[in-house]
Amino acid sequence: MTAKTLFSKLWDTHVVQSFEDDWALLHIDRHLMHDLGGAPGLIELGRRALPVRNPELVYATPDHVVSSEAGRTGQSFPGGAALYAGLKARTKASGIRFFDLGQPGHGIVHVMAPELGIVQPGLTVVCGDSHTCTNGALGAMAFGIGSSELAHVLASQTLLQRRPRTMRVWLHGTAGANVTAKDIALFMVSTLGAGAAAGHAVEYAGPVVAAFGLEERMTLCNMSIEMGARIGMVAPDRKTVDYLAQTELAPRGVAFDQAAEAWMALRSDDDARFDKDVSLDVSGIGPMITWGTSPDQAMGIGECVPSGTLADADAYGAIDKACRYMGLAMGQRLHGTRIDRVFIGSCTNSRISDLRDAARLIRGRKVAPHVQAWVVAGSENVKRQAEREGLADVFRAAGFDWREPGCSMCVAANGEVGSPGERVVSTSNRNFVGRQGPGVRTHLASPATAVASALAGCVASAGDLA
Repeated sequence: MTAKTLFSKLWDTHVVQSFEDDWALLHIDRHLMHDLGGAPGLIELGRRALPVRNPELVYATPDHVVSSEAGRTGQSFPGGAALYAGLKARTKASGIRFFDLGQPGHGIVHVMAPELGIVQPGLTVVCGDSHTCTNGALGAMAFGIGSSELAHVLASQTLLQRRPRTMRVWLHGTAGANVTAKDIALFMVSTLGAGAAAGHAVEYAGPVVAAFGLEERMTLCNMSIEMGARIGMVAPDRKTVDYLAQTELAPRGVAFDQAAEAWMALRSDDDARFDKDVSLDVSGIGPMITWGTSPDQAMGIGECVPSGTLADADAYGAIDKACRYMGLAMGQRLHGTRIDRVFIGSCTNSRISDLRDAARLIRGRKVAPHVQAWVVAGSENVKRQAEREGLADVFRAAGFDWREPGCSMCVAANGEVGSPGERVVSTSNRNFVGRQGPGVRTHLASPATAVASALAGCVASAGDLA
């Protein structure tokens, strides 16, 4: 029998029909929808007089275009009011479960789906969002889809896809102090490059990944798309089983025991071959931060912005262009650079472990007077847990604005943007030009680095607070 990768096992068991050139019609086990694409997709089905094929396999939540201000409603951000109302009404009419604002289970789609047990090992999961790869941390084959694909899944519970190549990233070594999964993800993307995994499904493995908790694995898988991969995944293990045992929608009793046994068997065969196999030693790396306008333009906080050489015109031009937008000079030391805002949130770093890691560093300190700092929990469940643990009080006392769950400033589709020229330290996943508002300069970092920077009023690391 031919040895198989985890990805190959999941792909092969979901093929409804195969076609030439590695194309296949796949069965989709879970379909996640949010407010940007969900309502338009349902409207398209209505226009064509098509019913939702399996509404029980579809889950919807408003996250992208809803306000995160205290006391918000679906109409608080006028630009998103119609999308919110449309998703709510059309999911009800179609029999799709809708997690509304303020209700348990509501949140950023890639935070609430794993925490509720909607996503489970071995499933195919799709959503009209590129960071659907986050869900692969549970051993699922999860990927983002476009608007026409969204409608196709709603109508047929299938999707035509071309089989990607396989890639393994083996992470090993011992990182330095205060290094988190976000730092390792930024190190990986900056080392391998933004296109290193293009056309591949990536499996993360090795002792570093094995030591991660499930939420850290989600952070790592979330950044797969920033390396060019639509799919990132981690083989399920005992940690995965224990995590799912606490979720609302996982099987119960004997059914859970049977499922857990099957989940634990889902892994790449020992002699499976990957199309690309990469080994990265994380030994000695410290907290990371981006300096440019792409997630792969990252470095250790204590390092200097690259200088580039005129001998390599392309590289020099890219560095120069990024530095001009970011208001930095080649060779400049980023540590100590004044900032204006801090954003802790997004589907990358807004889970309870992220908020605990951030709050522990405050210790009675205050946000610098000139810095506006926000904390936006990833879900209603995370928000309530943080409030029960007193984390929200810690943030508020330090001068952070404690917001309602949602995507908020990550993509700024809800109008929550910075001002032109503002420098933001953000725990989100993308620092593209204008991502957090026209002219806004975004530095990606971990929650620990974000808190340290908010308190110092400049780019700083957790070590600076010792």
